[in-house]
Amino acid sequence: MYSYSLVEQSLSYETIIKLIIAATLSLGIGIERELKKKPVGLKTSLVISTFSCLLTVVSIEAVFNTRPVPGVNINMDPLRLAAQIVSGIGFLGAGVILRKGNDNISGLTTAAMIWGAAGIGIAVGAGFYLQAIIAVVIVLIGVEGIAPLFFKIGPKRLRAKDIFITLYLRDAQNIKDVLQYLKDGEMEIDHLCIKDVRLSNNELQHQVTLRCSSISKKLDTLSLYSDIKKLPYTEEVEIEILS
Repeated sequence: MYSYSLVEQSLSYETIIKLIIAATLSLGIGIERELKKKPVGLKTSLVISTFSCLLTVVSIEAVFNTRPVPGVNINMDPLRLAAQIVSGIGFLGAGVILRKGNDNISGLTTAAMIWGAAGIGIAVGAGFYLQAIIAVVIVLIGVEGIAPLFFKIGPKRLRAKDIFITLYLRDAQNIKDVLQYLKDGEMEIDHLCIKDVRLSNNELQHQVTLRCSSISKKLDTLSLYSDIKKLPYTEEVEIEILS
């Protein structure tokens, strides 16, 4: 009799429905990240949201199902465990944030999506179904609709592509030629770093690292690499274009 009561309390239809809703809503975020080939995809979002929902349900149910003890005053916060989810999920978010070079940081949106997946689970676990659905819809519309629209018709800086170029030159006098060549190609130089590299034969080579931006729609990595590689004073080339 006692074991049946225990199972009945732990596994209610409402709990099952909450877990299913949390998992379903997380698919929206997971698919969006999966289509963009980001680290957090369908499986990660589903796991985060579902288990966040479970912990929230456990946290709330534990308060209401705790039997009173005569002579003992027990104070329990129904969302204390859920509050720790927000702190703990930060470790996962930090793991997907990457820094490339001095200024390029990627993974912030993915980290925010991880945090959002946990928020979905918490909201559904606490019974805020409609709020969770509206939040998912707003986020997906903003990320997939409004943000790309701004990048297409917004200010020039939003429409610009970031270009990272690393060149190795024999003669320091050619650095000006490189800068002029990029400016003639409608590229705006945002950052320039010059470093002397001593080769094994004791010769000196000049490493030029640039971060540029361009709004040209015809710009692609292969064409830019081929054009710069053909320059007579270029020894080695490394190019990365972020769209």
